[in-house]
Amino acid sequence: MSVTSRYKDAWEGFWREAPAEPGAVFWDAEPAVAAGVHLPLFEPHLAASALPLVDLGCGNGTQTRFLAGHFAQVLGVDLASAAVDHARQQGKDGEVEFRVLDAVDASAVGGLHAELGDVNVYMRGVLHQCEPQDRAALAESVATLVGETGRAFVVELAEAAGRAIAGLAQSPSGPPAKLLPVLRHGIAPGAVADAEMPACFRSAGLGILASGALPLATTEHGPDGARVEVPSNWLVVGRNG
Repeated sequence: MSVTSRYKDAWEGFWREAPAEPGAVFWDAEPAVAAGVHLPLFEPHLAASALPLVDLGCGNGTQTRFLAGHFAQVLGVDLASAAVDHARQQGKDGEVEFRVLDAVDASAVGGLHAELGDVNVYMRGVLHQCEPQDRAALAESVATLVGETGRAFVVELAEAAGRAIAGLAQSPSGPPAKLLPVLRHGIAPGAVADAEMPACFRSAGLGILASGALPLATTEHGPDGARVEVPSNWLVVGRNG
């Protein structure tokens, strides 16, 4: 199974047009308010912290490079080759490895697990952007990657975030500038019910080791100068949970 060509083409088009400078993309928040907030929630549940870490849906690699300072081996993977190109260009040579990977292609994911063995996974805002029919396959891919000893940290937009983003898009002054390209390429965040996220991973054979809610930072700011944040839910999942 693999994603539809329409979905892949949308992401390729988005990343080809995306500016190279940090923070130019709606969700490209600096690690201090993204992975830096998530890592303390994740680390206490790692059964094997020496495992490689895969940043699944790495985009331009901002969070991946931060995570490389905390794990011995980090690999960033993304569906869009244009995103991987951004990630490679923005990092130092050899600092972090980035690859193209269709995360719902069971054969490709199985090959990565055969190469690396069990890994820990960081996945920020990927499930809610999937086509509905691909969500179960994505959860199964995470289960394949973590194997018996790895753990995954998954953070996704909450149901309420869909309403918040719709409100931004329908603002009398128009959508925020950094949200416009997302909407134009047809990859506006989809609505995932709050109960669906844990259900997907349980169906894939993973237990919920920890969970919570917190604001997800964007790179946009409101008229008052405050950073735009949207509600999100997070999980730590793994075997024997």
